[in-house]
Amino acid sequence: MIFPATTAFFAALLALLYVGLSGWVVAGRLKAHALHGDGDDPDLLKRIRSHGNFAEFVPLSLLLVALLEGGGASRTLVTGLLVVLLVARILHPFGMLAPADSPRQFACRGGGILATVGVIAVAAVALLVRGA
Repeated sequence: MIFPATTAFFAALLALLYVGLSGWVVAGRLKAHALHGDGDDPDLLKRIRSHGNFAEFVPLSLLLVALLEGGGASRTLVTGLLVVLLVARILHPFGMLAPADSPRQFACRGGGILATVGVIAVAAVALLVRGA
């Protein structure tokens, strides 16, 4: 097995993004005076869900891509999936704060989650094909 250096690099970038999202939630909590829950603040709820969505999808995405890279998948495939994942996770919070039904909401939030799910699907299929 090859050490997944490319995935490790992107995992570090995504970890910094996660730290940033965490700080964004903390700032929202301070602003809303909500130490627990969302304090019925819609902006804070969006921050919390952006952070939670990241925590729900990124670990599996990274695991699948790391397995691909460790198994010898092409650098182009691995890097492509990781770039898409990083861009998707940057876009998603911008879409969460966009006005409802706006082009920015659809492009950033919708595009971000679709791209993330696409990374998971492509990586999963690629792993199944490699194992066949």
